[in-house]
Amino acid sequence: MEQKEIVVYARGRRPSCWRTKRLLSRRGYDFKVVDPTEEGGMRTWLAHSSTRVTAPFVFVDGRPVGDLATLKSLARSGDLGRLVRGEV
Repeated sequence: MEQKEIVVYARGRRPSCWRTKRLLSRRGYDFKVVDPTEEGGMRTWLAHSSTRVTAPFVFVDGRPVGDLATLKSLARSGDLGRLVRGEV
């Protein structure tokens, strides 16, 4: 399946971060995980790009998507698949 780039900003072993990665893995998506606390200035950039500083936060093809609750909602509606395939 052709998919857009997925980047998950996640911190360590936080339960919500783990669940976000599990949701994407179970659907067979490839994704990159970035810890915003390990890279200088990343928290500032994340806050500017997504209006959020907390992790997890997901970007698809450079577009801010949302947190775990948003991802679950998109998955239930089928919009997550369309977004990852670039149809939305």
